[in-house]
Amino acid sequence: MRPCRLMSFDSFRPKLRSESTVRPQSVDTASRSGERAGMRWEERLLDLFDDLEQQADGLALAERDALVTEQSRAEYAEVDLAARLAASVGARVRLDVRGVGGLDGVLRRTGDGWLVLDAGGRAWVVVLTAVRRARGLSDGAVDAAARPLTTRLGLASALRGLAEARWETVLHGPDGQVSRVFLGRVGRDFVEVRTPDGPVELVPFTAIAALSSG
Repeated sequence: MRPCRLMSFDSFRPKLRSESTVRPQSVDTASRSGERAGMRWEERLLDLFDDLEQQADGLALAERDALVTEQSRAEYAEVDLAARLAASVGARVRLDVRGVGGLDGVLRRTGDGWLVLDAGGRAWVVVLTAVRRARGLSDGAVDAAARPLTTRLGLASALRGLAEARWETVLHGPDGQVSRVFLGRVGRDFVEVRTPDGPVELVPFTAIAALSSG
């Protein structure tokens, strides 16, 4: 068996033409058929590499998608309700509030632990911990660092603002109790309230679900 290198060299060697008067000279087509077979094998090999490359690209893409998904899940795990509400200011939302029920209205402002909602022709200050369900919120979220400085004001600040206005306020408790009061001094975790014909009482923040205009 001759080495492949000699066969390759021989295929390029000039051949002498000879004529026979006895019978027609036969032409050897083995080398050409072998060359065609070799080309087909090469094409199949290239196709195989193409398939493997596509599979590798597909696996790499799947791995990247999985990584992005895990990163997205990890990032979304840091999103709180306040961030979703901050992205929904100006939108019409529906809130299910403990002790109040359903409120449909436009979200006007958010604070640290509270929000302002225009619903039913009245302005509502809703304590965030009293919200049981929310519908209609934006899919986005606003990080705390990107929110206005006023969103850092806590419930005590909102209550002080209402107290200074000296408005009669409807106080809604998480147990469904409703009372008309005037807000007085605001402590760290409580507010003084006075009914039109009653004494001053202290109401802990935990006993407030919402406040609305009279």
